[in-house]
Amino acid sequence: QVQLVESGGGLVQPGGSLRLSCAASGRTFSSVVMGWFRQAPGKEREFVAAIRWYTSNTYYADSVKGRFTISRDNAKNTVNLQMNSLKPEDTAVYYCAAARRATSPPLVGQYDYWGQGTQVTVSS
Repeated sequence: QVQLVESGGGLVQPGGSLRLSCAASGRTFSSVVMGWFRQAPGKEREFVAAIRWYTSNTYYADSVKGRFTISRDNAKNTVNLQMNSLKPEDTAVYYCAAARRATSPPLVGQYDYWGQGTQVTVSS
């Protein structure tokens, strides 16, 4: 059992930055990959970024490459998402997820645990 809690969401102006965090607890040693997804109103949930816990290999959606950076802190069992140059289209609820087993790159269906989400709103 793994529990994931997101934090750091809020309101930011276009071009601004925001840092999201996902705190993991429970049997986190069994998680191979942690990732971020987002869902905007009226849109399907989409992949944002992921990181392999032990190798630090990262994966990004084309829409956020060069703007978002995913990282992890093994000591704190935390995964972070640094979001820069934010755009209105980045507005969504952002969800943290963890996978016990995953291919490279990890697939959405491989995630076993999900957080409750944190709202990110990019607006002037």
